[in-house]
Formats: sequence, C-alpha cells, structure tokens
Amino acid sequence: QVELVDSGGGSVQAGGSLRLTCDASRFTYPGHCMGWFRQVPGKAREAVVGIDRVTGSTYSIDSVKGRFTISPGDTKNTLYLQMNSLNVEDTAMYYCAASNRYCSDAWGRVSAFNLWGQGTQVTVSS
Repeated sequence: QVELVDSGGGSVQAGGSLRLTCDASRFTYPGHCMGWFRQVPGKAREAVVGIDRVTGSTYSIDSVKGRFTISPGDTKNTLYLQMNSLNVEDTAMYYCAASNRYCSDAWGRVSAFNLWGQGTQVTVSS
C-alpha cells in the first residue's frame, strides 16, 4: 500500500540535477524520521539520505555527501531531495519513507520505516 507520494524523477545526463519531492500531507504527522531509499534491480534497497524532524539531524551515505541535500518542503509534511552532480551510479528507483522512530534508531534499516512512497525513477546517462 502506497502511503506517501514521491515525484520528480526523470532522465538526466551525468553532472545534471534533479529535485525529488515527498508528499506526506495526508498525515498529520508522518513520523520522526523521513528520508529517501533507492534500489536497483537485483540489489537490496539502500538508505540514501534522511532527516530527523525532531532534532533536525541529517544523515547520508558517503557516496552522496556534498551532492544530495534533504530539506523540508514548502508545504506541511513535504520533503525535498535536491540531487546535484548526478552520476551513472545514482541511477535507481528512489523511495520516500517515514518512520515513527527517531533517525538515531531507524536510519539505514528498511524494516524500521512504516510508510513508503511508490517510487520515482532516476536515470543518469553518461
């Protein structure tokens, strides 16, 4: 069951940028920890970036540090993922997710996230 709505994916050339949006507005409070995971066929879903909505702490994997930025959206319970300097290795289906746990506990663990988006495809060509 899709409970969050993520959008903004597309096809870009290496070096380009995209901004993903996660819409959790149907929830009064989607959860403490929100973020983005990504998955390519045949591989496990991996955490990419996250933000703790209580503490403001952000989390990211090393490969996207300095390139991807997660931030609150312009409307209540929305989230942005600004992705710059995209490379071919960033190609994946990206999923927004929310957890009722703090990021210090939930971050990095797919099973800790109870709300998910339907996914938005990001394709980067060389």
